[in-house]
Amino acid sequence: MLSGLRIIEFEALGPAPFAAMMLADLGAEVIVIHRKSGGDTPGKPSENILDRGKRSIALDLKSAQDIAIARKLLSTADGLIEGFRPGVMERLGLGPNDIGAFNPSLVYGRMTGWGQSGPRAQQAGHDLNYISLTGALWYASNPNEPPFTPPTLVGDIGGGALYLVVGMLSALINARQTHQGAVVDAAIVDGTAHMMALLLSLRSSGGLKTERGQSTLDGPHWSRCYACKGGGFISVQCLEPKFYAAFLKLLELDQDVDFLNQFDKSLWPELGARLGGIFVGQTQDHWAQVFAGTDACVAPVLSPDGSTKDPHMAARGIWQHIQGHLQPAPAPRFSTWAPQAPAQIRPKDADRQDILEELRKRETDAPRSI
Repeated sequence: MLSGLRIIEFEALGPAPFAAMMLADLGAEVIVIHRKSGGDTPGKPSENILDRGKRSIALDLKSAQDIAIARKLLSTADGLIEGFRPGVMERLGLGPNDIGAFNPSLVYGRMTGWGQSGPRAQQAGHDLNYISLTGALWYASNPNEPPFTPPTLVGDIGGGALYLVVGMLSALINARQTHQGAVVDAAIVDGTAHMMALLLSLRSSGGLKTERGQSTLDGPHWSRCYACKGGGFISVQCLEPKFYAAFLKLLELDQDVDFLNQFDKSLWPELGARLGGIFVGQTQDHWAQVFAGTDACVAPVLSPDGSTKDPHMAARGIWQHIQGHLQPAPAPRFSTWAPQAPAQIRPKDADRQDILEELRKRETDAPRSI
């Protein structure tokens, strides 16, 4: 799908390599510049599925010789992805103005938590901090309880990596038309706040309240998870009345006057407690069978390993084991193009000789001052 597109990625953690992985999954050629010395990046395994489908060269960005190699690589690139704090790339002589001087059509993707400007731009932070400040974490708890720590998906991936990919692709399309590159300032706080538009759209109808447990999707007995007998959990979210009716019928509660008042907020705590007592009386497998094939909007809460055994997930080939790692298949899917199975993870610096030879050949064929 993205064949012919070359992206140079500077090694980082989290959302930046995830975004580059998505582009590689979609067929782009991604060359990741790994750190040459100092061992592996803290918190990043030596063999990382986020590096799948990428070529690798290790460079020391404190070395003038290796900086020169990086610049030569960037002269051949359509896009760049980096996840350093603002100003780091400029101090290395690899900032947007530096690269734009010899590759004006390059799309320069910058992935940060706080953005390139603002009072917090130079501060450290992580997913939990970013979603806290944007208001996204506010609804991640039960009433009168501290918000729980969700997986690093809402900020790093949802508000970060995916917005970087959208920004990169938009700027790349524009560059193809205008031959003018752009800087993509992908800040996790920007993207996460933007995702809040869906929740905020419920405000005008009274569906979103500041008070916890009073909103359409965070307070009802029909929009939560319940514990099952013997461990395990079941998720319920039957918002629409016809789906709620199917839910009640399967539980033989369709004649219960209180349960028929789906949107009576005063009943939500009591009805939630009653449902809790019902669900804990049987195992997760039992409830999965009860609701299988129905429109009651109920599903078991599975671990990633458990998810691999689900018939639907298995039928779509969503999970695959490659090189001993559990990996998700590339997404989304296209009617006209199918990516290969998750590509191999190349060892760090595995492509050094090939990449350097390509650069030497390019210089011989078409000398270029950079």
